[in-house]
Amino acid sequence: MVEIEQLKQELKRINAEAARIRELAVEKRAEFGRQINAKRQEVLKNIALAEKALLDVEVEPIDVTAWSGINEKMPEFYPTEMGSSHPLMAEMERVCDIYQRMGFDVVEARQLDDEFHMFDALNFPKEHPARDGYDTFRTEEGLIPPAHTSTMQHRVLKQYQKQLDETGRLAVVVPGRVYRNEDVDATHEHTFYQCEGVYVSKDCNMGQMLGILREFFEKYYEQKLNIRTQPGYFPFTEPSLEFLIEKPKSLGGKKGDYLEMLGCGMIHPNVLKMAGIDPNEYHGFAWGGGIDRLVMLRFGLSDVRYFESGNLNFLREF
Repeated sequence: MVEIEQLKQELKRINAEAARIRELAVEKRAEFGRQINAKRQEVLKNIALAEKALLDVEVEPIDVTAWSGINEKMPEFYPTEMGSSHPLMAEMERVCDIYQRMGFDVVEARQLDDEFHMFDALNFPKEHPARDGYDTFRTEEGLIPPAHTSTMQHRVLKQYQKQLDETGRLAVVVPGRVYRNEDVDATHEHTFYQCEGVYVSKDCNMGQMLGILREFFEKYYEQKLNIRTQPGYFPFTEPSLEFLIEKPKSLGGKKGDYLEMLGCGMIHPNVLKMAGIDPNEYHGFAWGGGIDRLVMLRFGLSDVRYFESGNLNFLREF
């Protein structure tokens, strides 16, 4: 490396010397130019040879996990700490595991989507006020960071049509990250997680949907639970419901205390048609709810902002 630097300095001196050609008599310039050029070519050749030799030298690989100096062995006394899964990721795995044991496939949601899958494929009419109700982010190119995991409904219905034809049923859950233009506070975040469920068969009904959801929450909270529904509105389901559970004892709940956990309903015929499924032959139901809230309730957390804070003291608790 030192040799290369010396050769480059020599090249600079030659170039500086070449500038003297203007000071010479006209008849001497040609010979002077030939000499300077010969010197320059010789130095450039030597630089190229030196660089090639440097590349051919075997260099000891660097251990990027070394604790201090390059390739130094970590001393036994050096403190170490094992990491852990983020509470949201660990809880999402738990949610998916429960649904998988109930026979559902798992499909991961996208983190960037488009107008069609966000609204059009979900039966949102043009200029419908609900299109603005999600406080949707948009990129300059017109793409949309999903405001709900329901953007995956159309893809799932299309992707699993072969299975639907062969088995007569389609059962998928879709976990994923979603984004909304929210004012961040203890109960609101601009980035959070949801889990979508989609089920289609020739004879499914709302009773089956409520049974599946009740089974999920009883497995999740490890106790028997009473459930309740109340009318809701979503363009992609009809009828639409808000699903509530009796507040679990583990959360300090008392008889008669209910918590709204998610939205659900029978898939709108227009959504099935859009995916190429005949609503006269098949019926379906869908639901979607937040993962962050499940974790907050399960562990008694008071502030949703902890999840995205990167606070190691908080993460070490898990």
